[in-house]
Amino acid sequence: MDAETFDLFRTTVQRFVAEKLIPAEDEVEEADAMPETIVQQMRDMGLFGISVPEEYGGLGCTMAEEAAIIREITRASIAFRSVIGTTVGIGSQGIVMDGTEEQKREWLPKFATGEAIASFGLTEPEAGSDAASLRTVAIKDGDNYRITGTKRYITNAPRASVFTLMARTEPDVKGAAGISAFILPANTPGISFGKPDKKMGQKGSLTTDVILDDVVVPAKNIIGGVPGRGFKTAMKVLDRGRIHIAAVSLGMCQRLIDMSLQYALERKQFGQRIADFQLIQGMLADMKVDMLTAEALMQSVAAKFDAGEPVSLECAALKYYASEAVGRIADRAVQIHGGAGYMAEYKVERFYRDVRLLRIYEGTSQIQQTIIAKQMIRQAEAAQ
Repeated sequence: MDAETFDLFRTTVQRFVAEKLIPAEDEVEEADAMPETIVQQMRDMGLFGISVPEEYGGLGCTMAEEAAIIREITRASIAFRSVIGTTVGIGSQGIVMDGTEEQKREWLPKFATGEAIASFGLTEPEAGSDAASLRTVAIKDGDNYRITGTKRYITNAPRASVFTLMARTEPDVKGAAGISAFILPANTPGISFGKPDKKMGQKGSLTTDVILDDVVVPAKNIIGGVPGRGFKTAMKVLDRGRIHIAAVSLGMCQRLIDMSLQYALERKQFGQRIADFQLIQGMLADMKVDMLTAEALMQSVAAKFDAGEPVSLECAALKYYASEAVGRIADRAVQIHGGAGYMAEYKVERFYRDVRLLRIYEGTSQIQQTIIAKQMIRQAEAAQ
């Protein structure tokens, strides 16, 4: 979209966050559920379709534009972002990047309107960081596959209309080569769900196990129509998703800094504002430096991604830095609030718990370190 249209859209999102999402934070926290009115408002605004190309009914945002919108949304509790997150990101992007034209035309318009919600099935009880070791199997049966296995911690699973699901189509092939990515409608017989997970934070964000018991899916539902490419699709999707998670981190960085600065200006000790104490100023300054550094890195990586440059190392570095930075900022926010920061009445306690997950999902910090180092080694060896 052109710059003027995007600015108008961003302003609309900012107003939505201020007038609808932030006032609903306590309701979502207490009920551990997302009001359907908010989900519908997100549909009406086109938020489910920000990453879907315009030719399929979406807004066709670039990665940089998507990141800017996600930053605005996550100035409110990041549970709200989870409503659209899997459809905007890892649930749909396998189809956008590698799907056949028929697959794109069937699903992308539904994602764009929010009629269909996408989810992503990769993690398993015995396969998380080591994604290539997944055990869910898809056995060829004529023109179909029969899928059996269990997926774990799947965001939006009970809400989903369709899963981008990774399964091993070649059981005798070890590692990544035997994995395929399936488009699996959620109403397919044989799919069931575990009970909703009770989590440290992000109440209102729904995750469960997905149990697959001899689920029959047509072979034509393999993304791109070619078996054995699922792991490569997943890695491309996760590169993009890591920029998205950095944007989530930055939105919450801004919220925590705003809350901490306001509290420091209002709270008085020893007859003066705590904002006037140099040790408080030091923490505020460190928070701002962390945010600005993550912001500059994200703008650089998103621009390279949009230009089609190879950015796996940079995506890993960005996700690593931004998610660790928001953890540091949340910790300082609690410290600046003192005893109040430990109390649920002041939301920094809640956000401290919420942001902890950002260092884990879509690749832990340690996995990002490994990706970065391996890429560095590979580049050095190629230069010799």
